[in-house]
Amino acid sequence: MLGTQRAESAGRPRSRGDVVLEISGLSVDYGFTDDAVRAVVDASLTLRRGEVLGLAGESGSGKSTLAYAVTRLLRAPGVITAGEVRFHGAEGDYDLLAADAQTMRELRWSQLAVVFQSAMNALNPVLTIGSQLTDVLKAHRPDMNRQARKERAAELLNLVGITADRLSSFPHELSGGMRQRVMIAMALALEPEVLIMDEPTTALDVVTQREILEELVALRDRLGFAVLFITHDLSLLIELADTIAVMYAGRVVEYAPAAALFRSPRHPYTAGLLNSFPGLHGERVAMTGIPGSPPDLRHVPEGCPFNPRCRYAMDVCRQDAPVLISLPSAGRRAASCWLQAEGFIAPEPLALPEPTTVGARIVARPGALAAELPGSDPQDPYIEAAGSAL
Repeated sequence: MLGTQRAESAGRPRSRGDVVLEISGLSVDYGFTDDAVRAVVDASLTLRRGEVLGLAGESGSGKSTLAYAVTRLLRAPGVITAGEVRFHGAEGDYDLLAADAQTMRELRWSQLAVVFQSAMNALNPVLTIGSQLTDVLKAHRPDMNRQARKERAAELLNLVGITADRLSSFPHELSGGMRQRVMIAMALALEPEVLIMDEPTTALDVVTQREILEELVALRDRLGFAVLFITHDLSLLIELADTIAVMYAGRVVEYAPAAALFRSPRHPYTAGLLNSFPGLHGERVAMTGIPGSPPDLRHVPEGCPFNPRCRYAMDVCRQDAPVLISLPSAGRRAASCWLQAEGFIAPEPLALPEPTTVGARIVARPGALAAELPGSDPQDPYIEAAGSAL
């Protein structure tokens, strides 16, 4: 029993939509001196039961660091300097940053599992797939005998579309997609309530990527776990996630329901990301992208970290860093941008994405076909025709 962190509310029934993971004001540094790199700054996120929360941003924006901090897998010289992470599990409520090492060992994989970025590096190359799956069960389910563990391992492979005869295979004998499926099977071995996936499909071709994502959605619907899905591919999250958080230079700069974020991005960085991939239909357009490069975290610009790359930057953007501003729209929406603060007006309309195809679903430009996009309210005052939302 995880006695030390058990709350009085332990055992109460939990339903889909309940908050299962709360991250409040989380900050992570690499180093201990005044020259420490601030990799995550005051990040706050909420993951609800049965929800897919997408975390997007360029490489180096702090996405993986945030995930490792939440699970207490952060390696030196990484150090959590501020914040709170609360896990509201079926067996009790836990402060993950205050929990002792034994409690975290018992929570990991049984209630809070991780699928790491590189399956080939995460899997032990000298052990068979079956050995690695049964090791998880042996460590967390000591009451299971050897035969029961083997049967459960076979069941897990079948769950992700791999035949049981692959239990005797070594990682190098499997394709990249199969190895990734094995990692998902291992993460689901103990039926956790939260699954954290760190860019699980980055190195895979688009066909295999789609197969794995469809498998993941089917498993989520079947088993009811919540997912924190980390990726640099914002277009993928628009189709997969219920809610999306966008990170830049270690900060959460926008947080919104997936469809609403696509229809009317409230931060120039989000708009730039959305405009960085072309539509599959319609006229050809010149892709401009976002000028410049992400900042060196040792020398983050004064004011808003995005201001050197932002065509909407004002004097206040170069002087004072904005905070996440809650937006008066349907659903949970916030943006860290002075354009959203009262009294500030953009020098030109915020560029919004043209009509495009995301996966197999057509997604319309802002203001069109509002009723056909799930997760958004056509009466939302922040969902208007392109160029008029600001």
